[in-house]
Amino acid sequence: MIAAPFHAGERALQSLVGAREQMEAIGPRVIRDYMPDQHRDFFALLPFLVVGSLDADLQPWASMLAAPAGFAHSPDATHLRVDALPGAGDPLTGQLEPGATLGLLGIQPHTRRRNRMNGTVEALDGAGFMVEVQQSFGNCPRYIQAREPVFATPPADLPAAQWLDTLDLAAERLIGAADTLFIATAYPDAAAVGDEADARSHGVDVSHRGGRPGFVRVDAGGVLTVPDFNGNRFFNTLGNLQAHPRAGLLFVDFDTGELLHLSATAEIVTEGPEVEAFEGAERLMRFHVTRALRRPGALPLRWGEAALSPHLAGTGRWAAH
Repeated sequence: MIAAPFHAGERALQSLVGAREQMEAIGPRVIRDYMPDQHRDFFALLPFLVVGSLDADLQPWASMLAAPAGFAHSPDATHLRVDALPGAGDPLTGQLEPGATLGLLGIQPHTRRRNRMNGTVEALDGAGFMVEVQQSFGNCPRYIQAREPVFATPPADLPAAQWLDTLDLAAERLIGAADTLFIATAYPDAAAVGDEADARSHGVDVSHRGGRPGFVRVDAGGVLTVPDFNGNRFFNTLGNLQAHPRAGLLFVDFDTGELLHLSATAEIVTEGPEVEAFEGAERLMRFHVTRALRRPGALPLRWGEAALSPHLAGTGRWAAH
């Protein structure tokens, strides 16, 4: 067990909703410094992992690695070996080094299972890397759209990765139609912001968010607004944003394998007419996109039609604007 698994940002959000005492009791029982056998077995079933990392400017990034099931495997309860490396143009490439902290999300959309593991890169070689566990915990299945991936052979003439200073129409369309996004955040010690080494020691997290298609509102100037629904009240993502208001977002085109990586500054909207107007939202996350990276066909997986989560029945839609 981890005696005090929540940092100041997470505790502040828990206190705001009156859940601090409850989380103080629950947290040490469910957030571990090792992987239970069930989690170890689960990661070995997956053909992809979502990875959160932190660059030298303390900007989080969300990425995805894919390979045949078994590429992620746990030799013992405190380690996860990943036999894959980031592809061309992936922001993870520059951050993947011994000592770097990573957030890992194992998610199986068609069964709606997901587990998280945050840790430190212990070793790196030409075939992959080893992560030492810092935190391991499960997540509930709510808001995951059920879709099952199959491997596809990428075309030989894939366009090169493209950096965008602002969102173009194609990017806005992908975001505006999405029912899923992945979000990387980090917790640097408030006294150590600007000190890359110390910031990394406080960890990176990567999480899933889901909603009805169109749940991410796209406004002018690269501003994205996302409803935050009822969850486990750990506030891992929001607690990080409270302390360090930057995020890395990842959107996947499930038909083509395109990945759209975004860097953004973030704010949390806890009350007001916008929150009240969106059914099921307990608060909003607002992201101001600073850069975007489009990687056409970067993911060698394709998914069929999604079965939306039944929990979305209690959530609304954005009003036309």
